[in-house]
Amino acid sequence: MEFFSDLLFELLDLLISVPVVLVALTFHEFSHGFVAYKLGDPTAKYMGRLTLNPLKHLDPIGTLCMVLCHFGWAKPVPVDMRQFKNPKRGMAICALAGPLSNLLLGFLGAFVYWLLLLIFPGIIYHPYLIYFLSLFPVLNIYLAIFNMIPLPPFDGSRVLTAFLPDKYYIKLLVNERKIALGFFIVLLVDSRFLGGYISGALSDAVYWIFGSFLSLFNLFL
Repeated sequence: MEFFSDLLFELLDLLISVPVVLVALTFHEFSHGFVAYKLGDPTAKYMGRLTLNPLKHLDPIGTLCMVLCHFGWAKPVPVDMRQFKNPKRGMAICALAGPLSNLLLGFLGAFVYWLLLLIFPGIIYHPYLIYFLSLFPVLNIYLAIFNMIPLPPFDGSRVLTAFLPDKYYIKLLVNERKIALGFFIVLLVDSRFLGGYISGALSDAVYWIFGSFLSLFNLFL
């Protein structure tokens, strides 16, 4: 009986995770392209990426990993930094737009979660229901924080470059593929220690932000 209960939970988790991931990744990539367009770079628009159609943004393997492991990626939105008046600052702003869009979705999701608990307080005694209600805000907050890691290929590296002197900025751009490859190799080789450490730190940050949102809403009661 317990086996079938766990299997049902896994199936529900998968079914609910799919639309959550689609929304999270789509808004993330759309935000990159939209901000780039507003800053003067129409590349994303010309390539059909300035859309909320998830099929235009999704990487099949990255989406599958996001659904199954809550770790994944979408197809990067093309950005031509030469179109910006200030390329370094423009790239940083574009990069920041993705995580901020997920943080906003996390905020809205946390509000819905808080409102449902306020209207239907009895659901707090149903842990599976609580889990599914929190999945949308938690996954979006997680995606926002994860992408702010200040190493390539994450958005955080692009934000970091805005504060680097030009000589270090150029070195980072030249070596970003090597740095990204090195990071993932270390993560794979030493996944138990490094992966567990990063996952634990991110999880703590995610639930602190989620809890802070709920505390903020409680101030208005």
